[in-house]
Amino acid sequence: MRLTDFWERMTERFGAVYADSFARDHVMAELGGRTVYEALDAGWDAKDVWRAVCAAVDVPPHLR
Repeated sequence: MRLTDFWERMTERFGAVYADSFARDHVMAELGGRTVYEALDAGWDAKDVWRAVCAAVDVPPHLR
């Protein structure tokens, strides 16, 4: 998954403003105690980060 696809999905799920806030502030156990930004900066694949977000906040199947 490209980062542009990842951010499009984040925006679709959370809205433009909250997607950034969630990615910056929400520490997730699914990402090893990292935020979305920290996981991406650490080299995590965008697809794996998206899957973790989906698991953490119960993203509807049509947005996965």
